[in-house]
Amino acid sequence: MAREKSQQQQRRRPGGPQGQIRRRNCFFCKEHIAEIDYKNVNQLRRYVSEKGKIRSRRITGACRRHQVQVATAVKRAREMALLPYVAEGAEERGGGRRDRGDRGDRGDRGDRGDR
Repeated sequence: MAREKSQQQQRRRPGGPQGQIRRRNCFFCKEHIAEIDYKNVNQLRRYVSEKGKIRSRRITGACRRHQVQVATAVKRAREMALLPYVAEGAEERGGGRRDRGDRGDRGDRGDRGDR
């Protein structure tokens, strides 16, 4: 019995001591910030990816309460045109792909004859 318990206690997360998961602490809880202001764009940029998506709690380390406030603040800042909805510029898209409106070598097809 004692041997089984000692074996069960030794089983922990894979990776051992060197692969421990570092828990992130909420920045807003540390700084005792009650509400997040949508006008503070520099702070909100930390929670938005390069493509304009709101980063998840797992990545940002924010607690649930503050992550909800961040999402609401980012949405309000987007509405007020303080933050972009999407990434800027078309050069970030795939290199050789054509736009949807591009006809390529099929020609104009504007003149269809005597229809």
